[in-house]
Amino acid sequence: MAQLWGGRFQGETDRKAYEFNASIRFDKRLFHQDVRGSVAHVTMLAKQGILSDQEKERILGGLDSIREDVDEGRLEIDDTCEDIHSFVEMHLISRIGDTGKKLHTGRSRNDQVALDMRMYTRERVEETDFLLKELLSVILNTMEENLDTFMPGFTHLQKAQPITLAHHFGAYFEMFWRDRQRMRDIYERMNYCPLGAGALAGTTYPLDREYTAELLGFAGPTLNSMDSVSDRDYLIEFLSALSMVMMHLSRFSEEIIIWNSNEYQFVEIDDAYSTGSSIMPQKKNPDIAELVRGKTGRVYGALVSLLTTMKGIPLAYNKDMQEDKELAFDAMDTVRDCLVLFTEMLRTMKFQKENMALSAMNGFTNATDAADYLVGKGVPFRDAHGIIGRLVLYCVEKKTSIENLALEELKEISDRFEEDIYEAVSLKTCVEKRLTIGAPGADAMKDVIEKYKSFLEESI
Repeated sequence: MAQLWGGRFQGETDRKAYEFNASIRFDKRLFHQDVRGSVAHVTMLAKQGILSDQEKERILGGLDSIREDVDEGRLEIDDTCEDIHSFVEMHLISRIGDTGKKLHTGRSRNDQVALDMRMYTRERVEETDFLLKELLSVILNTMEENLDTFMPGFTHLQKAQPITLAHHFGAYFEMFWRDRQRMRDIYERMNYCPLGAGALAGTTYPLDREYTAELLGFAGPTLNSMDSVSDRDYLIEFLSALSMVMMHLSRFSEEIIIWNSNEYQFVEIDDAYSTGSSIMPQKKNPDIAELVRGKTGRVYGALVSLLTTMKGIPLAYNKDMQEDKELAFDAMDTVRDCLVLFTEMLRTMKFQKENMALSAMNGFTNATDAADYLVGKGVPFRDAHGIIGRLVLYCVEKKTSIENLALEELKEISDRFEEDIYEAVSLKTCVEKRLTIGAPGADAMKDVIEKYKSFLEESI
């Protein structure tokens, strides 16, 4: 059992206790961040005269050889060491001798793991932002191609008013664009370097923390050593933002599942993102969308777990905080996979435009416009609302729609109806006369799309 802290102890750690305490099984994914942090730390130590240039070069050469051997598969990260920090340091000492023992000068595992986790999370924030940008690009392309694809808009899962597919997808553009904004906010707030905070109270060595932060691409050093080693706010924020990404993906998946049903037939999911039944040969199931919907709870669980872990921890570092990794790593991987697969499913999906338009026509989605028509003829809105309500009831009884009624039938309900009612309640008119910013009219949508193109170019 390779440990860095044995001097204080006379007896051996119980094997089960050691395994329970060890983190190498999951923190090995921080290997590259640990090496990068060590390279920056050693470079700073030499700049400050704490290490000689010769010692620096020996240590950097040893670290580089360890990195190469791991990357090339010549060296396996196994469970003989307690954690990834021990693994790197032990192999460094075995390669370059006592000079390797100077690697840890002016540093604690507390600020070391805080750095590694922050750097790793920062990379995953950037990765998530990139994947969201890819998804937004697919959504925007769909919007541009479907400005005149009419469909029903829903409230309470009931047909409400006619919109376009472009407008419906625009709602999801807004959601995922806000997700990208959250990635930028998290990145800016977390981008400060904890290295040099020591165990909790800094160090007596004359470290240049600003220089270390610069080498590692941070905006600057953290300003309180106790908070530096015990802060996991940035990770909780990221998990919260990932939970919102999954909520949006889940809502979108739910609609695709509904649209894919025989009752709606709005979309056809590509074979590559569907599966069949082992017993029912006719089935084509939207399994990817369903799995995305299902995995949302998994990501929520990681957030709640870390919040629960952190809620009762006094300052500064406590071993409880080792629990910040496993579920967080799983959540990050889950969101990445969901974004990749969902984006490709969306990119290859086919839209049944005729079915969408027919559904809007048969669902009285133009009833509000019919009421507005009567208002335009001088009928007070509340009276117009009642007239159209009776008209809809008449259509339901006759199993028809407003636009399919004869003018004589319409006049029996209100003498204010004229021949122009048919144009007034057509899907095209109902949609295109809604021209306020944010509405589904084509001209309004074109303006919004241009704004979205600018948003899409923003990055962390």
